[in-house]
This record gives sequence, C-alpha cells and structure tokens, in this order.
Amino acid sequence: MRIEQLRKEYDIVVQWVAFPLHPDTPEDGLTLEQLFVGRNLDIGQMMQRLHKAAKDLGLPFGDRKKTFNSRLAQELSKWAESLGKGDQFHGAMFSAYFVDGTNIGKPDELIRIAGSIGLPKDQAKAVLDGRSFRQAVDADWKLAHTLGITAVPTFVVNNEKLVGAQSYEALEQFLIGQGGRKRNGTR
Repeated sequence: MRIEQLRKEYDIVVQWVAFPLHPDTPEDGLTLEQLFVGRNLDIGQMMQRLHKAAKDLGLPFGDRKKTFNSRLAQELSKWAESLGKGDQFHGAMFSAYFVDGTNIGKPDELIRIAGSIGLPKDQAKAVLDGRSFRQAVDADWKLAHTLGITAVPTFVVNNEKLVGAQSYEALEQFLIGQGGRKRNGTR
C-alpha cells in the first residue's frame, strides 16, 4: 500500500477520516445504474476507466455491480483503529468491497471481515449492535464537510487536498510540496 511506503520513508502520521459516501444507500445496496440514475453516464465506460486506473496503479479491482452503505463499516473501522488494526481492517474492507463486491452494509459480512484479520468476532458484533463508534463517525463526517471534502479518497496535508487514487510518485510530490521531510531529514 502506498500509504505504508510513505510512512516508512517520511515522518508522517496518517489519520483515516470517514466520509459520508452515499449515506442514504439501503442495506441491500443499489445497482450502479440506480445510483447514477438521471446522470448522463455510461456505466460500462466508467467501469473500464476504473479498471484501467486500478491496473495502472497496481491495485486489484473486481467487477462490482452494486454500491453498498458503508456507515457500519466506518463505525467498525474506528473500533479496529482503536485496537491498532485500522490499516489491516481498511485493507480487508477495500478488498472485500472493490475486489469481491461484498455487501459491506451487512453486519454479518463486517463481522466476518473483522475476524479475517484476527479481531474478535464477538466484540465486533457488540460494537455494531451497540453502535459504539457512531459518534466518532459523526465527528469524522463533520470534519470532512468542514474540510470541503467531496470525494474519496482525498488526501489532506496542511489543509491542501489531493483527490483520487494516486500513484506513489504523485502522493510523494504532494507530501514534499507541503513540507514533508524524509525520515533522514531530507526532502
């Protein structure tokens, strides 16, 4: 993952911030055609562009046909972060969603994903049932709005933004442009 490589080379702290991406999506999801109804979009062409971008960036990308509500996944990710497993959880979640097309709006799927990275399934279920991290996600959504974030991923350094999936080189140049220094003190 590009962020992990940047962490190794640069003295940075990475903070994941949840974003309200299609928050009204029902639990069973929406087809991409339903999601983009009324817009003049060619879904097939859009997916071809996404596949090419993912391939160019060396990222796996499946043939997902639907979008799902990510609210509960975001809440569970905050729990995983509190246990020091945030990056692993995000990676597993992205793979489940973007590669496998898993419905990440379903609590049972989220619990399975948490278990796949060694998190206790019974605790994951309790977190989801109790909505223990609801306020943390609400705070993230407010922060994203305050920062003017309108798309994911968005990388923010010193209140400057870089939007979209980016190559390592683009992320590195953005970081350097914002005063980032390599761990050995050089730019």
